[in-house]
Amino acid sequence: MPSDTHTPAGDPRDPSAPRVPPTAPVPERAPSPDPSGLPALRDQTRSAARGYSAVFAVREFRAVFAAHLLSLLGVVVSEIALTVLVYDLTGSPLLSSLTFALGFLPYLVGGTLFASVADRYPARRVLVGCDLLCALCAAGMVLPVTPVAGLLALRCLIAAVSPVFTGTRMAALTDVLGDGELYVLGRSLLRLVSQSAVLTGFGAGGVLLTVVSPRGALTVTVVTFLCSATLLRFGTRHRPARTGPDGTSAALLKDSFAGARRVLADRRTRALLLLFWLPAFFVVAPEALAAPYADAIGAGPAALGLLMCAMPVGHIAAELYVGTALGPRLRSRIVLPVAAVGLLPFLVYGFRPGLVPAVAALVLAGAGAAYNIGLDQWFVDAVAEELRGRAMTLLTAGLMTIQGAGMALAGLAAEFLPVHQVVLAAGIAGTLCTLLLVREARATAPERGPGTERRDGSGRLGATG
Repeated sequence: MPSDTHTPAGDPRDPSAPRVPPTAPVPERAPSPDPSGLPALRDQTRSAARGYSAVFAVREFRAVFAAHLLSLLGVVVSEIALTVLVYDLTGSPLLSSLTFALGFLPYLVGGTLFASVADRYPARRVLVGCDLLCALCAAGMVLPVTPVAGLLALRCLIAAVSPVFTGTRMAALTDVLGDGELYVLGRSLLRLVSQSAVLTGFGAGGVLLTVVSPRGALTVTVVTFLCSATLLRFGTRHRPARTGPDGTSAALLKDSFAGARRVLADRRTRALLLLFWLPAFFVVAPEALAAPYADAIGAGPAALGLLMCAMPVGHIAAELYVGTALGPRLRSRIVLPVAAVGLLPFLVYGFRPGLVPAVAALVLAGAGAAYNIGLDQWFVDAVAEELRGRAMTLLTAGLMTIQGAGMALAGLAAEFLPVHQVVLAAGIAGTLCTLLLVREARATAPERGPGTERRDGSGRLGATG
């Protein structure tokens, strides 16, 4: 299934009480106060020095990781193959580009209408069901009789299912790894795979299309979805749903809307969601405008590739460093400062830089996304357990939708302004918006007192656990 971090900005299934396998005890929250007002965490089961290796020691996570890797590569290949197929059938650049855009637009619909699926049904059943449904859609794309309208409809259906799958998987990680240090590193690993797919997946898809037809490449996607479903079915444990449908449950759509309202009504959770979303809205501008900028500075196709790869490289390098070299407390401390300055490298575009300084600025901007590691922990701490699936699905749907909107608006702005000015404006506006969110995140940070309760900026009480 697609990730919630499909672009360089980023990248989204649960029982009523998390049941963690013996291999992954739930880490406790540190009782000592954090001078910054942020929750300090410590892992009591594994030393920080082990880092990501501790996550791979959990058998269930290895199955989830392998399934994510396989299906993500298949999805990236299908995006290229379907775009080429539609262009071959129609000769229309508009329909070809629309095919790619449809990977973003249905996220909001699927994430809003079907979010409660992640909490109402067992996680493994939802994950396997989503994979099988997507395999069926991909198989429909392979059939020569499927018209172009049918291809686009199937593409929309896969995109609508994706946030449910990703949100369910994100919530299920808290059952597999606990909701502390191991969860944060596991989530980071999945995000790193998504970023790496940006670098390797499109290249692999292009090579594949030199030896097989677009429909033949789509067959690869069918296989990867089926392999992912098999790994999840036999490599993960069955766990009951968090809420579960029963005679008194609200209808699915009503429950999804109600869950979204509950998530967004909490001031702390709303601030954290916006801290995921708003920087992502602005950070996609140089990626969306890479081709016209390369043309504006007289660079060739190779330069375009460097501009497209720069942010993923920066993100991967920074996240690997933060995940391995920093402990939970320090990751928490750097969230707001790194988020606040993450878009400042775009100011270089005010000088209409050449290729080397532009690539350097984009690498730095990509590195700024490493604040997401600490933000992941804040988010899972802030959300009530019975809402985790819906909250994660909403996070995924909003992230993908806002990135698509950011790309579209950057392109629209570039119709009236030079490309370097559009990127500069994105850096300035994005930094100002992020600073406001940083202020709100500080205002809603949990305060730990001598007792066993904590209070956030919205006045909501919860046990420290």
